[in-house]
Amino acid sequence: MDVLAIIHGESVRSGVFGDVVRERGHGLEEWSLAWNTPLPKPVDAYGAVLVFGGAMHADQDLHHPWLREEGFFLQRLLDLHLPVLGICLGAQLLAKAAQATVQPASEFEIGWFPVELTDAGVEDPVLGRLPQTFEAFQWHYYDHGIPAGGVELARNRICTQGFRLGENAWGVQFHFEVDAEGVDASDSSANMNFNSTQILSVAFDDIAHTITIVA
Repeated sequence: MDVLAIIHGESVRSGVFGDVVRERGHGLEEWSLAWNTPLPKPVDAYGAVLVFGGAMHADQDLHHPWLREEGFFLQRLLDLHLPVLGICLGAQLLAKAAQATVQPASEFEIGWFPVELTDAGVEDPVLGRLPQTFEAFQWHYYDHGIPAGGVELARNRICTQGFRLGENAWGVQFHFEVDAEGVDASDSSANMNFNSTQILSVAFDDIAHTITIVA
């Protein structure tokens, strides 16, 4: 299976996601609409799509015109029911593509912050692998609403931290794709009470299981 990774800058790549995809014997192709190059292969040739973060904001279409095109692309993914997972900016763009609001957060989050799964999150096949409460690495100034028909899976006192739309689309505000080299090696990192690589491994297996059901 080939997995498409949509990236938004050289410093925000696939992280441990890429490691897990390859360990499972799948191919990973990174691509950005900002490159103004064609998609490497037809979209329906991919078994799953991962949408990562970036330094820009989801409403900055005037500064980054390709964001509008990415919104249309994400709408197409949703229409095709391709398994898709958005992280941080990727989650915001996914929510926006599904007609949810995206706006500056009441407070920005940079560093490690507590997150709690909702009841729906505890039962979710992907985020349900996480502890019900945990510290997560954050780096965002915006938040988003929950798309119509979507289910909130995780939150904290500031904003929604995770949602699922239908059976194939997930958005996660916090960064669980980063590895130790992706964040400052500070004392706060010791508060992390789960191993993101292990959880991602299981989460990707669950997404792959979803793919087989859809197929």
